[in-house]
Parts: sequence; structure tokens; C-alpha cells
Amino acid sequence: MSNSHSDNGNGVVMADGLLAALNRRHKLIIDTDPGIDDSMAILMAFQSPDLEILGLTTTFGNVTTEDSTRNALLLCEIAGYPGVPVAQGSSEPLKGGTPRVADFVHGSDGLGNIFIPPPKSKKIEKSASEFLVDKVSEYPGEVSILALGPLTNLALAVKRDSSFASKVKRIVILGGAFFALGNVSPAAEANIYGDPEAADVVFTSGANIDVVGINITTQVKMTDADLDELRQSHGKHAQFVCDMCKFYRDWHVKSDGVYGIFLHDPVSFVALVRPDLFTYKKGVVRVETQGICVGHTLMDQGLKTWNSSNPWTGYSPISVAWTVDADEVLSYVKKNLMNP
Repeated sequence: MSNSHSDNGNGVVMADGLLAALNRRHKLIIDTDPGIDDSMAILMAFQSPDLEILGLTTTFGNVTTEDSTRNALLLCEIAGYPGVPVAQGSSEPLKGGTPRVADFVHGSDGLGNIFIPPPKSKKIEKSASEFLVDKVSEYPGEVSILALGPLTNLALAVKRDSSFASKVKRIVILGGAFFALGNVSPAAEANIYGDPEAADVVFTSGANIDVVGINITTQVKMTDADLDELRQSHGKHAQFVCDMCKFYRDWHVKSDGVYGIFLHDPVSFVALVRPDLFTYKKGVVRVETQGICVGHTLMDQGLKTWNSSNPWTGYSPISVAWTVDADEVLSYVKKNLMNP
């Protein structure tokens, strides 16, 4: 076994094997509105040695964009990566107006009302869409994006740079409800409902997209017993996660009669790193932007040859998660969060 060493350009000498491993890490940007389950997914990403987190971009949804930015900075500090850039995104949807904020699900601080002291670090000067465009241009074909909130920042990036969609490696989106009921209305899921125009821009952009809808994420539950097991573990962030989840769990009992929590964002993170645990169907997806079904995601499954063009015609298909190995996904989440 050779023990050759090389300089990584910063004057730091390291074994070639380690250098190669660092270079092989997958570059990731997380676009997020943290949020309790977002926080779990973000901490899981930082716990994954084969990922290089280039930055977090923030949006509204579970909390306001300003609160999302504060929480993103806090999560980077808690994870032990206070230097990771956090770029603040849009504070309202593309068409303007006051955003819908789900503080009744996540608490007024977005973290289950545990009210931790403010972060020491500060957001960067660049906006979220600038940061997304710059990083994807710096590493064309190498950057994946995990989108956990409304898609405003991604739509702004698509509008800012016409080559963005072709340069991004992969976008994994938590959003939509495919051939299932929504969670904001019977027609719509919260992230898409939060900015339907943005979602339609992103879904029709031609980027390489995997969408994980709530028809998939609601199949993966962390029960009260699972949460107890996590609290008893020596997981690096287990106590913090369980403290946050108390509020979230109580809301699930009241709202859905579920004694535990749905793992929406963590499941989407697993789709990024373990796509083998899911099956997908490909088709063009459009989003309803008006009327009583606003926010509805509808995929043309390609089961019929249309004899004239329609609003789905001519767009690139995307991959929609169709089935999930719920037991394996739950096991992956628990193993990651119990990692000391």
C-alpha cells in the first residue's frame, strides 16, 4: 500500500487516499425553512461523511424567512459547522403577498418552542438565488440541491440564469401529493401551496428532478417508541431532536390521531442519499396556480397519446417517487440520528 502524500493547495499535506475521498464527496445545497423535520434532515446531512454541504439557503414556510435564516445559522453551529454559508432567500412567494406560515405545527420559533439563544454567526451578503446560481456555475454538473420548503428561491435561480437547470446535478424536492389528498387542502401539499407559481417554474425547467410527495412521506412514521429509543441513545443530536419533536408530536396527535411524527424532510433526505429505497415514475408535472385546486400537482403518466397539445405538452418529464421501503428508510433515519 503506497503512502504517498500530496499538498491540497492550502499547504496542508494529506494522504492521497484521504484527498481522493474528500474530492469524491457529493456537493449539496439545502434550501430550507427550518422547521422541526427540516432540522432533523439538516443534522442528518451534516452527519453524512460523503456529503460536502456548500451552504444553506432559506425560505418561508414553517416560519418566516428571517426565522428560517436564524434557525439555519443555529443548526450549522449545533452541527459543528458554523462556517457553512447561509444565504437568505425571498420573504414572499413569486406573486407577492404575505406567505403562509405553519407556526402552529412547528412552534413560534420553528423549533418546537425550545427557544435557544440566537446564533453567533451571520448570514452572507448574497441572496439565496444568487448563491444557488453562483455555486452551480462554479461546479457545473456537480451540485445537488435538497429543497425542503416552497420553491421560490429555485424559481428565482432559474429566472436569473437560463443555464441553471442544465448545470445543476440533481434537485430532490419535498413537495406535492400525487394521486393522494394534500395537507393544506384536499388538493394541495404545503410546500407547493406556499408558492404554486414557483413550483410550476421549477417542475417545467428541464432540470433533473426527483419529487417526494406526502403520499410517500406519510408512510414513514417515527412512533412514540422510536422517539423514546432515540432519546435513550447516545446520538450526537438525539436530545436536541427529541426536545424539538415534543411539540411536533403533540400536534400530530391532535391533527392526525398519530402517536408519533411523520418524517417528511428526513425521508426526502434519504431519497437523496439512498434512491434505491424508492421507486419512481416519470412524467411531466404541472401545478395549478388558481381556483379551488391551487397548489395541486398533476403528473401526466404517459398512459394516453393526446390528439392535440395541452399544458403538459413539450415539457421535460421529472421523476415522482412512487413507492418507498418505509422500514428501511426509518431504520436509516434512526441509525443516522443515533450516531454518537
